[in-house]
Amino acid sequence: MNEAIKNRYEFVILFDVENGNPNGDPDAGNMPRIDPESGLGLVTDVCLKRKIRNYIETVKEDAEGYKIYIKEDVPLNRSDREACEALGVMDTEDKKLTESLKKLKKGDPDADLKLKDYMCRNFYDIRTFGAVMTTFVKASLNCGQVRGPVQIGFARSIDPILSQEVTITRVAITTEKDAENKTTEMGRKSIVPYGLYRAEGYVSANLARKVTGFTEDDLELLWEAILNMFEHDHSAARGKMAVRELIVFKHSKELGDCPAYKLFDSVRVEKKEGVLYPRKYQDYTVTIDEACVPDSVEMKRMV
Repeated sequence: MNEAIKNRYEFVILFDVENGNPNGDPDAGNMPRIDPESGLGLVTDVCLKRKIRNYIETVKEDAEGYKIYIKEDVPLNRSDREACEALGVMDTEDKKLTESLKKLKKGDPDADLKLKDYMCRNFYDIRTFGAVMTTFVKASLNCGQVRGPVQIGFARSIDPILSQEVTITRVAITTEKDAENKTTEMGRKSIVPYGLYRAEGYVSANLARKVTGFTEDDLELLWEAILNMFEHDHSAARGKMAVRELIVFKHSKELGDCPAYKLFDSVRVEKKEGVLYPRKYQDYTVTIDEACVPDSVEMKRMV
């Protein structure tokens, strides 16, 4: 592995949705998430991280150092056992594994740290976002809790969204009885006709150096994954989604040159004059007030 990154970063992601549901709310019948006071649409950080994980898994296919820890329908214990086996704990039954872990800790006071280091070296999403890996709770030894250097906040739409329910019909029938009765089933799906969303994120060089070893190669892969996170995730439910721009601020040192909010405030997204109901990305203008960005901070726009 290369050395950990040496510079702090902040970034802004602009992505849009057309005739789709970017992030359904299970507490609201899977309708698009919305801020009830402002009417602005929301997409959770968990949703965005899932897209990034899926992209890494697609392009790397579990290559050494780029496995994904949090996968759909894959028990976390399966990955935890890999770390245990690396330290010589080979028992596969949970009860025996617990006993073996206790014995290992007594004989090796650094066992917890070794487990954590193994997970960071081998799993990209742990190295990036961190993870809680305390699955063997009864054993006083576990793979630990890691605070990742990369953090992403909720995405919020630039303007209030219209959550629209569309009625659909199902002509595919299931049984012969349905064919005799000529049954037509009705259904509904929720969409946002158009919404431009903004998410903000942070990359801590300090945590990368002290905790996970997040490298420059990992960082370049992260930018690639963000730009392409919807390209291999198309579905009828999500409609047309795309990352329109990624704006990255690179500080000159590990702890940064200025507060993050000043950099975020410099990015302004506004509707063009005369546009009442935006229906495409070109209905907006994106500007950066360079006077708010210190000379020691490097700004890069990726599309």
